[in-house]
Amino acid sequence: MKVTPFLMFEGQAEEAMTLYCETIPESRVLDVTRYGPDEDGPEGTIKLARASIAGTEIMIFNSPVHHAFTFTPAASLFVDCSSDQEQEHIIGVLSKDGAFLMPAGNYGFSRRFAWFNDRFGVSWQINLP
Repeated sequence: MKVTPFLMFEGQAEEAMTLYCETIPESRVLDVTRYGPDEDGPEGTIKLARASIAGTEIMIFNSPVHHAFTFTPAASLFVDCSSDQEQEHIIGVLSKDGAFLMPAGNYGFSRRFAWFNDRFGVSWQINLP
């Protein structure tokens, strides 16, 4: 048995997965299944994928159905960074066109911490312990 975070997008799964794998060190796409002809989603787009984000496996789904809900900050991806430069890079890239919940700063529980929703709505907590 294992638990795997599952992120559901509506048409932006590939863009999000690519951004995450290019931005977070030691991340990569593990496998991708694409919609074929006569399936519900647009042919050739990601249907379901698995990525390793800094060693944590994440499932990424592109829903062909519009839902009345999206991501919530109550569930977020928490990243411990190893350097100021690494943290600044990740925050700069992933927060672009998103919205900060807690801008980068010292909140007393770490040297520097930021919490934001990226442009896809996924919530990230980026920490420098």
